[in-house]
Amino acid sequence: MANLREAQKRMTRRLLLESGLELFRTKGYAATTVDDIATAAGTTRVTFYAYFPSRSELMKALIDEQLNEVLQRVRSPEHGSTARDLVATVAEGTPEAIMAWLRRTAESWPAIRPIIRIGRDAAVIDPDLPDLVERWLEEAISDIEDGLTAAGRLEPHQRHFRGVLAMAQLDYVAQHWHRADWKLTREQMLDELGASWVRLLT
Repeated sequence: MANLREAQKRMTRRLLLESGLELFRTKGYAATTVDDIATAAGTTRVTFYAYFPSRSELMKALIDEQLNEVLQRVRSPEHGSTARDLVATVAEGTPEAIMAWLRRTAESWPAIRPIIRIGRDAAVIDPDLPDLVERWLEEAISDIEDGLTAAGRLEPHQRHFRGVLAMAQLDYVAQHWHRADWKLTREQMLDELGASWVRLLT
């Protein structure tokens, strides 16, 4: 019986997260209320607050749980979260490894893009969420720095900033590729992005 209750709790939490994400995407963060999310999840305001103290806490959970799950990021005491495969890819440093990681990551862009976009919108209007996405991106930048450090590549003062440049490129391309007119195919775009990462990180 206890296992069934735990499964129901996990399902309710997941429904609240999914309903919040969909409503934030379609109505916008500012226009979506706790009651909207609870109703869409088939539950009540009281139940919502049993799982999340506020709408902003649900938004944080979308970044900490949903986004990290899509990208296979795990908890890290040093950085908040880490993607071990990104650290290992950067440490290996071969063009093949970097291209393979970028291609795998690009497959997740449709799931990543709305969460990042909503997180940035929410940070503009919600004082409880300043720099929400940028703090998360800093965790990914730390993965790149850790990979460069593990490989002993580049000077210590270069490693973090090279990570900043690499993640800025990736973030911009991921957010704009679906509606940009860059006059190149998806494969050409990934090749160009990969070549830039190779120059930055090897």
